[in-house]
Amino acid sequence: MAVTCSRTFSFVVLSFALAVAYGQDGSSYYLGFDRNDYPGDANLKTLHQTFSYTGYWLNNPPEASSNSWVGHRGAVEAAGFGFLVLFNGRLDEQLKTVANATRLGKSDARTAVTSARREGFPAATVIFLDQEQGGRMLPEQKAYIYAWVDAVTAAGFRAGVYCSGIPAKEGKTSVVTAEDIRANSQGRKITYWVTNDVCPPSPGCGYARKAPAPAESGVDFAEVWQYAQSPKRKAFAAKCPANYSADGNCYPPGSDPALKLHVDVETASSADPSQGR
Repeated sequence: MAVTCSRTFSFVVLSFALAVAYGQDGSSYYLGFDRNDYPGDANLKTLHQTFSYTGYWLNNPPEASSNSWVGHRGAVEAAGFGFLVLFNGRLDEQLKTVANATRLGKSDARTAVTSARREGFPAATVIFLDQEQGGRMLPEQKAYIYAWVDAVTAAGFRAGVYCSGIPAKEGKTSVVTAEDIRANSQGRKITYWVTNDVCPPSPGCGYARKAPAPAESGVDFAEVWQYAQSPKRKAFAAKCPANYSADGNCYPPGSDPALKLHVDVETASSADPSQGR
């Protein structure tokens, strides 16, 4: 999953000391971040000045050969963070057939649950399946997703899906991945974390006090909205404000520029969207 904003120190203290931002309707929305690489124990305090929760990978992130988050749950929780617990799913080319996709979905769910337990996450934690490919899901993709959801749920955890909330062209119409997955879920209880870094509705690499509600992503049932990615995706975020850094990444307020601690940014109505504490 892919995410400098220039802010003065006084602004950071005023707006982010509680790591909570208030929506236009007065509701509380909490900022979070995710990144493929663990930021390091020494940087957690600075990150918590802005963010209430963090993504936490249970397996290797996309295009990675290792997972640097393993073993750090205690440090993350001790620093005051809630969680977005993530499991990297399969790409379509790995699925091939519905039967194979169903088998892999069940197997990967067992791996996700085993890892979650090993890391110390309690029962009923929401584990998000990272669905990197967008558009309308093919039959084998749906088989994989729903087999994974069913197996995670049967093991005593709760299932979520991270997926696109951006309309994808399909002939003369368009399809939103999150809506497609939900419409075909046959009543399954799934928590949706959508990504939409198109401006608008995204504010770009921003940490405004009046944060957007997840529903402002364009997906009204979304419980988490990733509104900025690092690096900036030019094909989607070209109309965003000039609040990304010169290198195209999004950096949290107060971080050491030399560390290049780029992040993706989320908003949610909970300080612990996975309820993983």
